[in-house]
Amino acid sequence: HVTTSVRYQITEVLENTEAIALVRSELGGRAFVTDVSPEDLSLSEAVLVYRDKWLIERGFHRLKGVPLSLNPLFVKRDDQVCGLIHLLSLAVRTLTLIEYVVRRGLDASGRSVVGLHLENPKKANVSPTTERLLRAFSNVTLTLIHLPDRVMRHVTPLTPLQTQILELLNLSPEIYLSLAQNSG
Repeated sequence: HVTTSVRYQITEVLENTEAIALVRSELGGRAFVTDVSPEDLSLSEAVLVYRDKWLIERGFHRLKGVPLSLNPLFVKRDDQVCGLIHLLSLAVRTLTLIEYVVRRGLDASGRSVVGLHLENPKKANVSPTTERLLRAFSNVTLTLIHLPDRVMRHVTPLTPLQTQILELLNLSPEIYLSLAQNSG
């Protein structure tokens, strides 16, 4: 039994532009690999699915980072891990649904949302993210004053942008304003 160990060191890289152009013209600029049989998924269907991969990847990005932060997990048992992942996957679905509803409403009305970008408040947006939509509500404050005979409430008035977002979600601003109803 003979074992040979070889070590290579790259000292120079030359780009063969003609060969690269030929391969791209024959195969295109991407390689697609799947474990699905051609009977179940044709090449053209696979290309269409792959073009939308960023949608799936974006959901995983949300799970791993802001706003959901799956990592680090502070749970010990497997059932806790499963439960947390189920809960966070519901949160991703909710974020995605909010975006879908708002974008569909904007598309149907031919309007855009202005005021979501702090760095450029006049910038119009026809495909806002849920994170930007929620950030528009970051200045909302509900104040409760507990008196001996009643509770007084005050909620920050809605801005026109916040009202527009609620309307795009098919939610009445009355839902929000009902938070300030004082009880006696």
